[in-house]
Amino acid sequence: MRNIFVGAVLLSAVVIPAFAQTTTPATEPRFVSVTDTSVLSSNVVGLNVLNAGDETVGEIKDVVASKENGIEGFVVSVGGFLGMGEHYVVVDPTALAISYDTANKKWQARMNATADQLKAAPAFTYEGKWKS
Repeated sequence: MRNIFVGAVLLSAVVIPAFAQTTTPATEPRFVSVTDTSVLSSNVVGLNVLNAGDETVGEIKDVVASKENGIEGFVVSVGGFLGMGEHYVVVDPTALAISYDTANKKWQARMNATADQLKAAPAFTYEGKWKS
């Protein structure tokens, strides 16, 4: 009986610290600077997306980010009325030009696409882990 108790104590001395180490962050916190060329997600979510003809082709609804690649895309809604019948697509970040208009003090988003092209793109749905 004593051997079982000693064995359990030794096992817990090895297993518990090893488990605790797996839940601890691997590195210390790192901090970055926000530069003049940085854009916050709150600046772009809700922006109308305009094309070269100054026509509204959609609205940025979300930002898709990953730890490995940074910003992977923007969820753009196209069509619909008052939130009904919207079609969501994920647009490559290089396809959108996001800039700040200093004269009008507002953010803008532009892309070379028509609303019909966006409607024909593969749909993104807020399902599974993406549903909020």
